[in-house]
Amino acid sequence: MNITELTFIISAGVFALIASAVLTAVVRKLAIASGFADMPGHRKVHTRPIALGGGIAIFLTVVAPLGILCVSVLAMTPDVAEKLLGGTFASHLPGLKERAPQLLIFVLAATILHITGLIDDRKALGPKVKLAVQLLAALLLATAGNIRFDFFIESYALRVLLSVVWIVIIINSFNFLDNMDGLSAGIAAIAGSIILFAAIASGQVFVGCFIAMVVGSLIGFLFYNFNPASIFMGDAGSLLVGLFMAVASVKTTYYSAEGSSPRYAALMPLIVLAVPLYDFFVVVVIRLLQGKSPFVGDKQHFSHRLTNHGMSQRTAVLTIYLTTAVTGLGATILHQVSTFGMILIFVQTIMILVLIGILEYTGKTIEPKG
Repeated sequence: MNITELTFIISAGVFALIASAVLTAVVRKLAIASGFADMPGHRKVHTRPIALGGGIAIFLTVVAPLGILCVSVLAMTPDVAEKLLGGTFASHLPGLKERAPQLLIFVLAATILHITGLIDDRKALGPKVKLAVQLLAALLLATAGNIRFDFFIESYALRVLLSVVWIVIIINSFNFLDNMDGLSAGIAAIAGSIILFAAIASGQVFVGCFIAMVVGSLIGFLFYNFNPASIFMGDAGSLLVGLFMAVASVKTTYYSAEGSSPRYAALMPLIVLAVPLYDFFVVVVIRLLQGKSPFVGDKQHFSHRLTNHGMSQRTAVLTIYLTTAVTGLGATILHQVSTFGMILIFVQTIMILVLIGILEYTGKTIEPKG
């Protein structure tokens, strides 16, 4: 990857950050004026109405520009591209044209999830409806969108199945994480930054630009969402964020098919997203053991368990940020280490999660602060 391409990726991230910050401020003002707010409740940690609609700003920052880009690319000629945007962009135009139809599928799937989330934020749709929409979007992406795992698996049907399951799990993992100020967006920004590193290292300009836009949009949103939050992303945002992370983790190349890096580098997304996955599976198990639906919200998440041990909401969120960074950073060197080194990194990740579990379920539970 040359300096021009790297600059292009960084510029995409900076643009998204600024656009997200501005749009979030506008959406927040409009949400307050229209009464589009999240009210306090039995499973909510806030005690006053908070503006909803942060997901709209994230959608307008990431998905809308990608849709406009697709339409523009399909209509653009090389001469026009070079005249308007320079030779470097023009050289990528054939690749963009080739990927534009698949990108349009992604835009369609993201739009479907976003609209579903908006409806749910207004009037709860129920977990079955949301899960059905997620499965539809994931299947659309894994087939027509060509967003699926392709390494090591010969069976097309099995690749599609594994990809659909992965996409749905990651969507729900970040939807589950949207339970405390700045939590879902912050973890996605940290994990996304680590995946962005892998995309840049493997020379993926298009994927790198997309991830940079996602990370930038999340940071811009966090200006207003970090504790004490003045706006929430709602399901219209958390479903999108989960989709973004699922797509980024699938489309990023972690290893070289020619053997310049080991195949086990493909374990990177599992390690980078270890904390969201930990929270998702532990909460599901807890709810099932209690005879509850795994998709009905409560206050038994990782963040809630930390506040139950005396942490403030802000400290709990920062602790989970740190845990995400610690587990994720080890994944950045998977492509460089030996098999033994890979085993050590994987075992270290498991040990960190086990240590968290021990700390969570021992000691005296007290009334949470903040």
